[in-house]
Amino acid sequence: MIYPENFEQKIGFDKIRQLITARCLSSLGEEKVAAMFFSSNVDFIQTQLYQTQEFIRIIREEDRFPVNYFYDVRGALKKIRIEGAYLIEKELFDILRSMETIDEILRFFQLKQESDNPIYPHLQALAADVPSFPQLIKQINAILDKFGKVKDSASPALADIRKQLTQTANSISHTLQSILRTAQSEGFVDKEATPTLRDGRLMIPVSPAYKRKLKGIVHDESATGKTVFIEPAEVVEANNKIRELESKEKREIVCILTAFTDQIRPLIPKIEISYQFLGVIDFIRAKALFAIEVEAISPIVESRPKINWMGAVHPLLYLSHRKQNKPVVPLDIKLEGGAEEGVRRKEYEEKGIEKRKQENGSRINQRILIISGPNAGGKSVLLKTVGLLQYMLQSGLLIPVNERSQVGIFNDIFLDIGDEQSIENDLSTYSSHLTNMKFMLKNARPDSLILIDEFGSGTEPQIGGAIAEALLHRFNEKGSFGVITTHYHNLKIFAEGREGVVNGAMLYDRYKMQPLFQLSIGNPGSSFAVEIARKIGLPEDVISEASEKVGQDYVSMDKYLLDIARDKRYWESKRQQIRQQEKRLEDLTKHYQSNLEKMEMHRKELITQAKTEAERLLSEANARIENTIKQIRETQADKEKTKETRRSLEAFKESLKEEADTENEIVRKINKIKDREARKRNKKPERQPVFNSEIIEVGDAVRIKSQGAVGEVIEKKDKTLVIAFGSIKTTVKTEQIEKISNNQIKKGTIQHSVISSNASDSLSKTKLQFKPEIDIRGMRSEEALLTVTYYIDDAIQCNAGRVRILHGTGSGALRQIVRDYLKTVDGIKRFQDEHVQFGGAGITVVEFE
Repeated sequence: MIYPENFEQKIGFDKIRQLITARCLSSLGEEKVAAMFFSSNVDFIQTQLYQTQEFIRIIREEDRFPVNYFYDVRGALKKIRIEGAYLIEKELFDILRSMETIDEILRFFQLKQESDNPIYPHLQALAADVPSFPQLIKQINAILDKFGKVKDSASPALADIRKQLTQTANSISHTLQSILRTAQSEGFVDKEATPTLRDGRLMIPVSPAYKRKLKGIVHDESATGKTVFIEPAEVVEANNKIRELESKEKREIVCILTAFTDQIRPLIPKIEISYQFLGVIDFIRAKALFAIEVEAISPIVESRPKINWMGAVHPLLYLSHRKQNKPVVPLDIKLEGGAEEGVRRKEYEEKGIEKRKQENGSRINQRILIISGPNAGGKSVLLKTVGLLQYMLQSGLLIPVNERSQVGIFNDIFLDIGDEQSIENDLSTYSSHLTNMKFMLKNARPDSLILIDEFGSGTEPQIGGAIAEALLHRFNEKGSFGVITTHYHNLKIFAEGREGVVNGAMLYDRYKMQPLFQLSIGNPGSSFAVEIARKIGLPEDVISEASEKVGQDYVSMDKYLLDIARDKRYWESKRQQIRQQEKRLEDLTKHYQSNLEKMEMHRKELITQAKTEAERLLSEANARIENTIKQIRETQADKEKTKETRRSLEAFKESLKEEADTENEIVRKINKIKDREARKRNKKPERQPVFNSEIIEVGDAVRIKSQGAVGEVIEKKDKTLVIAFGSIKTTVKTEQIEKISNNQIKKGTIQHSVISSNASDSLSKTKLQFKPEIDIRGMRSEEALLTVTYYIDDAIQCNAGRVRILHGTGSGALRQIVRDYLKTVDGIKRFQDEHVQFGGAGITVVEFE
């Protein structure tokens, strides 16, 4: 229910209708705007909002939505319901173009259907059952040309008639041109004269003095009387024939249009459905354009009564201020509660207000807002904003609020605003207000929204305030919602002590003496009467006397209200700053969390790459070692071939050394990441081993520290190196060896004669360290073969007579590899299994020559 009858005019909704109507393309849409109504059906409201939202997306994202030829042809369709009536060319042309538009719109929505997920679901649902008429469009195109005229090919009879018309017209033209040239040559027709069409007949313009020189019929004369128009006798019959043919042409066109109209007549109900759809699209488009204009959106809609708006703006005020480049102060307002809170309110009243506050910490609900503040401070604008936006939403329009706003649905909106004095009904202003109050009191319910401006005004303040307080008490008991503006102190006090009612103030800058147009909920406002009187220059003695009359308590209370409002603005500003800082911290946390996740992913990728590269290197190294062993076997341990094979293996190791630098860098990066993560967790990082590309490698030239002997590294072990000094090999600890440059190699000598004493010492040391038994159990085949190869070389150098190789039985693979190698070595007398008592087939005994 909406009260009073002129509600729309009072809140400005009539202007909203006008603005939307101006954006319609046809009277079809304009009628829909006029029929727009207030509804409390949540599903209906939501559908209207969704449709408008989707059309906003079409306007912003689509380039080819059809917007041409939105014609209202219902008048023509109504006319042809009567048998014998027919569509004229213009009506048929309008039907053709508007039907094509409807067909294009339907195809547009069909193309936007993506499997089971439509792009514009509510608009596509609207278009789902709308009939289209491609055959009718095709038939009309066969009748009318692109200018909306009946084609010659519309019927054989029409084609023949128009052919005769053309021939006759051409004949008349030739005859007239001949007569005109003769008359011009004789001088009684002006040289620049041409045949003129008068009343559908071709004539020759002649001066009145020579009109008898030209045989024919005078049909007309110019306004000045200086020219007469004569139809020569030679073309009278031909012109008559033209008239007859034109009549035939008209009759044939009527026959064609009548025949086609008879085909359309049975389809009129379906055609009207299509045009209803066209009108709805026009209506939704107009609403979408208006929503874009005022920056309106669809808030969160709830089925229960509720107002929780953020950034609400009066649309008409917004448009007006935008033209003047003036800002609009947005409104934040919150009204919540309901019938169930009313029961709890009574319980709390019985327990006492203080206990209520202790148990709940704040008010259970605040349904009725009592707004106070100075005149021209924005109270009435706020009231109209609430009424207009709520009415717009429940009429299916988007509203200019923040997208986080929550909007409820009310069944009734009651309004009392402005001067309702009526001479005809013998009502004063106050009587009119009381009449409105009576209606509201009778019809108000928990789902009603009551809007009252200057509550209790219009009569003696004391009794007016008392009546207003009593009415406010009744509205609160009914659980109704409301926004009420007032200057009465008793209403402010009432709001402070009642659950369901809350004070609000329109803020005012007391130093600049100007309104801020901001609503502050929770405290009453001041009228600033003394300050405003002082600003406009009222004598100070008048102000002092007035202050004495009302009493110091009253003036002090106003001052306290100002201080409260000031303090509230300060703490509200602080709270806003804290919210912004919290938001900034939240954003930073998300940013750092995202970076950590990216780093973790990058770390895993690096580890994966390192593992893959290590596996590749290991596989390639194993393959090269196996190939080396194979070559040694095939060459039967030929020394030159063996050396060449070893040099090839050393070159491969050098290439691995270069790749190790890259591997080393990858591992370093991994360790850096792990260190950074470990520091964040206060944990000790676990380092991965780093390849040291600076240490001595196989093939490097080295010498024993403090000695001049220069040799070549031929094998690396954990903490020792096997070095060849010429033909002599010796095993030395790594810390005893230093790497030398090429220049140092030149200065030194590798000759056995020079290092014989050193070599002898090394050989002696090797003999002392040599053991007549080696254990290769548990080694891989490649590792075991390399170990046995070097062990046999050492055994030969040390002149060992007999050695034992422990390989175990197992699958017999190690035993076979060892024995295959021993067959290729010169200097071995024999090899065989150990005695069964000492290991049997698990040990190979080697005897040297």
